[in-house]
Amino acid sequence: MENFALDATHKGGLTIQHYLDCSPNVVNIFKEVNKLVLVVTIGLVSVSLLRTFRPSTSPQASYVIEGLSFGHKGAISPNGRAVPGWHLSGENHTPQLLSDRIILTPPAPGGTRGAIFADNPITQPEWIVETEFRASGQERGSGNLNFWFVDTGRSAVGQSSIYTVGKFDGLALVVDQYGPRGGSIRGFLNDGSANFKDHHNVDSLAFGHCDYAYRNLGRPSKLRIENGPHGLRVDVDGTPCFHSEKVNLPPGYFFGVSAAASENPDSFEVYKFAASTTTSITREEPNTEAKRQHLEKLDKFPGSPESLPDADAGTILDQVHQFADLHNRLQAMNHQIANLFGEFERVSRQMNDHHAELMSKVAGTNAGDSSDKSQQPTGDALLPLSRRVENIERIVLAVQRDVEGKDYREHLTNLQQSIEGVRGGLTEHLPETISHTPKMGMFIFVVIAFQVMLAGAYIIYKRRRANAPKKYL
Repeated sequence: MENFALDATHKGGLTIQHYLDCSPNVVNIFKEVNKLVLVVTIGLVSVSLLRTFRPSTSPQASYVIEGLSFGHKGAISPNGRAVPGWHLSGENHTPQLLSDRIILTPPAPGGTRGAIFADNPITQPEWIVETEFRASGQERGSGNLNFWFVDTGRSAVGQSSIYTVGKFDGLALVVDQYGPRGGSIRGFLNDGSANFKDHHNVDSLAFGHCDYAYRNLGRPSKLRIENGPHGLRVDVDGTPCFHSEKVNLPPGYFFGVSAAASENPDSFEVYKFAASTTTSITREEPNTEAKRQHLEKLDKFPGSPESLPDADAGTILDQVHQFADLHNRLQAMNHQIANLFGEFERVSRQMNDHHAELMSKVAGTNAGDSSDKSQQPTGDALLPLSRRVENIERIVLAVQRDVEGKDYREHLTNLQQSIEGVRGGLTEHLPETISHTPKMGMFIFVVIAFQVMLAGAYIIYKRRRANAPKKYL
């Protein structure tokens, strides 16, 4: 064993001696330690790289649902007047529709409301919504922004907020200044039984929340809502807000956004609302009932083969099944076209037969007394009609002769004389009758005289009673 010492002389005369044991065993131990440190370092780096490049648990591809999105392709409105697939409404003002944003509530005046709701529901069970909004206003301004996912859309919410809405079925995410940290994002659920407008404490109904100071940031806030097999997840600005595995929202509901401003208003602006799905079906599938009716119509066509039901292209994976499906559909189409031409030919023959029969009947009617026995039933059928027409003509001629043959001049003269006699009697006897009737002036005079007599009698009675001798007891 070789020992050596290192002397380190420091200022002040202090000497420190270090003794190192450089035997072969010690060297081997140092080599093993170096290998172990290298392995640990490589492991840590590998774990870091795996965490960095680890694929997401959700599918990488997402497909935007165009009818339920706006603002993700540049201009929100193609004409500056409406958002395709959405209904915009307001209270005490009209929401402003700009090229890159929708101003639901303006900076002034206060007490305004605005809302935008989708016209169609979402049909996919799994979806992701990415929206961008901004809130700005005075130092002590207030208001709230509400994101809705409800079963009946704008008919259930209108321009209401979470504090003024009645009964609704679905989800509501509220962005307001609740809490001590300048704002929060809260989630509310309702199955249609609770009336939030009449509830004594709406804030207690929230099932999830996170603090978020959203006012006057100078930039849009990014909110992400994901509904899938792992529940409901809400993120804001790339940071998790809250997550619940017990919440699974069903399809068939409507998206919407509403904002309400107080007397000191906040201006709420929505820049983007993009709804996407993780499946490859980006178009709306036809209704099952419509499919069934369509197949029934094909089956009712004479001679039609068995109708093939519609199938999504994503379900046919290999080329063999694709060729078989294409072959079956082309063959069915060929059969349908052949049946269609056969039906046209049958209809054409029927029309020719009907035309020939009709022309023969017309020819038999014009011939009259034809000896052809096949035309005799047509003439017999027309005889009763001819007799009825002749009877009507005879009746009309008889009425005409009766009217023209009689002289009604004498009757008219007698009627005129009677009218003149009545009119003359009225003009002669009416003044005499009026002169013999009592006059109104005489009646009024009698009434006044009677009242004067009563007053005089009362006065005489009072005087006599006053002059009568008084008796004292």
